[in-house]
Amino acid sequence: MSLTFIGQKKGMAQVFDQDGKLVVCTVILAEPNTVVQIKRKESDGYNAIKLGGLRMNKSEAARAKKPHKGQFTKTQTEPCRVLRESRIEEVDQYQIGQQIDAGVFTDVKFVDVEGVSKGKGYQGVIKLHGFAGGPGAHGSGFHRHAGSTGMRSTPGRCFPNGKRASRMGGDRQTVQNLRVVAVKGNILLVEGAVPGSRSGIVYIRKAKKRG
Repeated sequence: MSLTFIGQKKGMAQVFDQDGKLVVCTVILAEPNTVVQIKRKESDGYNAIKLGGLRMNKSEAARAKKPHKGQFTKTQTEPCRVLRESRIEEVDQYQIGQQIDAGVFTDVKFVDVEGVSKGKGYQGVIKLHGFAGGPGAHGSGFHRHAGSTGMRSTPGRCFPNGKRASRMGGDRQTVQNLRVVAVKGNILLVEGAVPGSRSGIVYIRKAKKRG
């Protein structure tokens, strides 16, 4: 169980590492997160910390929902767009209103990054599942179809969970074991790609398998 940091994907870049190799990186804006709530085992049943990230401007704060407004007012912290709870063992080292910056990843070699993948809309079986399709000749009448999905009179139905045309993307995904290339102020560079589009919200934590 490790702290989950809230960041924002800004795009891709290329940098040279210490060995002179060109590395393709994802640029993540890791502005300081605020400790909004501390949960303890004695009162809540488990130890956890709730962080707030991406501060709201005045217009966003005015449109915030009442439960969020009440939480920020109670703790006297600035309103944030995103809240994320992390279960950790030691919570005594944190305080309400404390700022946690990207420096927590300075000594971390690998991280896991979670985000929502790009939505592709409703797609067919060739784009979604990699079907080969039918003959390309004009007379075939079968080009990009899924083909037959039925059965004989027994069982007389199509089994569920088969590969069909459906919605593609827009799923919460986690990419594990991404190498931390550099931490420069509020900018975090990780090797490889992370889910989501530009300005998408991402959650970063120390890698479970290779931390």
